[in-house]
Amino acid sequence: MTQRSNTLGLIAGNGRFPFLLLDAARANGLRVVVAAIKEETEPEMDERARLDPENIRVHWLSLGELSKLIETFQREGVTRAVMAGQVKHKQIFSAIRPDWRLAKLLMSLRTRSTDMLLGAVAKVLGDEGIHLESSTAYLEPMLAPVGPITKRSPTEQELADIAYGVDVARGIAGFDLGQTVVIAAAACVAVEAMEGTDATILRAGALMRTLQEDGDASTLARSLTVIKVAKPKQDLRFDVPVVGLATIETMRAAGATCLAIEAGRTLTFDRAAMSAAADAAGIAIFGHSGSSVSFPSTATVHVDNSGPQHR
Repeated sequence: MTQRSNTLGLIAGNGRFPFLLLDAARANGLRVVVAAIKEETEPEMDERARLDPENIRVHWLSLGELSKLIETFQREGVTRAVMAGQVKHKQIFSAIRPDWRLAKLLMSLRTRSTDMLLGAVAKVLGDEGIHLESSTAYLEPMLAPVGPITKRSPTEQELADIAYGVDVARGIAGFDLGQTVVIAAAACVAVEAMEGTDATILRAGALMRTLQEDGDASTLARSLTVIKVAKPKQDLRFDVPVVGLATIETMRAAGATCLAIEAGRTLTFDRAAMSAAADAAGIAIFGHSGSSVSFPSTATVHVDNSGPQHR
């Protein structure tokens, strides 16, 4: 029983988030039972379990198998769990067949928004004795700080775009539609919905390229600023805003020059590598404070690469 009380369940989606949380949980001496989603989790998860079989157990299940998830955790003695990694919202409308428990849950929802769906899943887990914890519980040092995170601070135009973009982003986030907007010269170029952050950024870049290809004069500056916020009532158990090296690579491909993220509520993965890549690309990364954003006419340069590094 002692070993089981020291067990954490990990519901793993895609990307690096599940692996970082796995590392952090193991660093805290926890045995981890991973529920790996077949449609999302990277195969590397099996290799991690092979390296530490006594402390890492991996069970693969389909996105629609809510009953199997509960049964697996109960059999492994899991009474607390975390969600880490994205599950694409479009999967809700995919060909994946839900089991009876998930089908019943989906039919009970007023809307199939992320918060509504995951909140309902969290309640079902809680009713079965599995408490869902904050996904930032073991990763607080990775939360974004306030102010510049790169050598270059945002320009005055980028600061103005951030101030405007935060208001727009918080508006869509309040409806649980998305958490990212792309702004150019105080004009909203793209708004995130079901496609996700990277696709939103690339769409904005493609739109800007059409202006150049058309060859028409435009009052809209080509410089794109990406703004990401937490939801007004962000539930830290799931759907926490995340950025990392891949975000910078996507911005570079789209021609975006500035990234603004909500300080204290956005996870920054591999911050040192992300900042270095942004510096090399001339991209500014700035931690904003959220609502009622106001900025001075100039920003003090402050480099913060203090986040933990993972290999």
